[in-house]
Amino acid sequence: MMLKTTSFDLAALAELYKATLLENVLPFWQNHSIDTHCGGYFTCLNRAGEVYDTDKFVWLQNRQLWTFSMLYNQLEKRQEWLAVAKTGADFLAKHGRDQAGNWYFSLNRVGEPLTQPYNIFSDCFAAMAFSQYALAVDDEPTKLQAQTIALQAYHNVLRRQDNPKGKYNKTYPGTRSLKSLAVPMILANLSLEMGELLASDQLETVLAKTINEVMGDFLDQERGLMFEHVALDGSHIDCYEGRLINPGHGLEAMWFMMAIAERTHNSALIQQATDVVLSILNFAWDEQYGGLFYFMDAQGHPPQQLEWDQKLWWVHLETLVALAMAYRLTARPDCWAWYQKLHTYTWEHFSDPDHGEWYGYLNRQGDVLLPLKGGKWKGCFHVPRALYLCWQQFEQLQGSQLS
Repeated sequence: MMLKTTSFDLAALAELYKATLLENVLPFWQNHSIDTHCGGYFTCLNRAGEVYDTDKFVWLQNRQLWTFSMLYNQLEKRQEWLAVAKTGADFLAKHGRDQAGNWYFSLNRVGEPLTQPYNIFSDCFAAMAFSQYALAVDDEPTKLQAQTIALQAYHNVLRRQDNPKGKYNKTYPGTRSLKSLAVPMILANLSLEMGELLASDQLETVLAKTINEVMGDFLDQERGLMFEHVALDGSHIDCYEGRLINPGHGLEAMWFMMAIAERTHNSALIQQATDVVLSILNFAWDEQYGGLFYFMDAQGHPPQQLEWDQKLWWVHLETLVALAMAYRLTARPDCWAWYQKLHTYTWEHFSDPDHGEWYGYLNRQGDVLLPLKGGKWKGCFHVPRALYLCWQQFEQLQGSQLS
């Protein structure tokens, strides 16, 4: 099915995102990713959805469990979506953690551990996934088990947030201590997801802390850019890591901030986050070939990452969410102009209407670099989440225009 991507009518945009999610992307994962023999999901899928590797990456397993649970809870109670969620939840509850309750990074097909729990991101997505699954299931013992798993994973994240890699951290202690934007930004989104299970005072405390850290320590107020690493006191350090700009992380973090700001009626934070989105776009847009760079150096030096100039699916999709949300909340014409620019590039280059789902990796010129639809880093998460969220933004915009 070839979908039109040229109309910027709100109703047409809402329908585009809805149809692509329900008729293209979700069926791809339902048809190709379910391991009916061992449980869990295959994520290493080629362009046509054929499995090329059976290893199971725990953070991606949890992301797919979250996706189908969330859509079941928020969109429609389709039993086939709950069944997809169940196969992941059962597999992960049995195989996902070590004896101390830390979540592994990867397993083989049958669930035996391959990679140690070397950071907290598997735990983050376990907490997200099982909190949504707990809302989806009616059986009380299953619901209680899911809630217990979610809370245990969440408290793991809180306990380890200042040293996410623990004993697996390769850096020498004390010489150049840096903290990463990834931790507070994901904790902000995770805490919103966990709202049903957390005491209101705990939720508000964590959200306030993440806002202060993201918008205080990692945001360069003068340039409007989000730095990926800063010193423990929030100052900049002149080294590869200290100069690193990850545009996708900064843009994704800003829609997390907007979501919190909308919840708390903080209009100043909405405007500030919108300003940062536009600053990052002006800095990271490739004027020669279009699209957003993957990594950049804040001072224009050669980045350490050799893949710096690739164009990645998640960066562009999270940007579409940020721009759609910013436009709904602010009605600023500059947000709408950037949205149209990003929409055109993203839909023309990443979408694969012939085989389903989206490409993940393009070269700088915008050509498909790897035709895979899933792998070690790409699973059933960014594409369906962004499609769902953009659909919702445009439906709300359309409704506000009619009211």
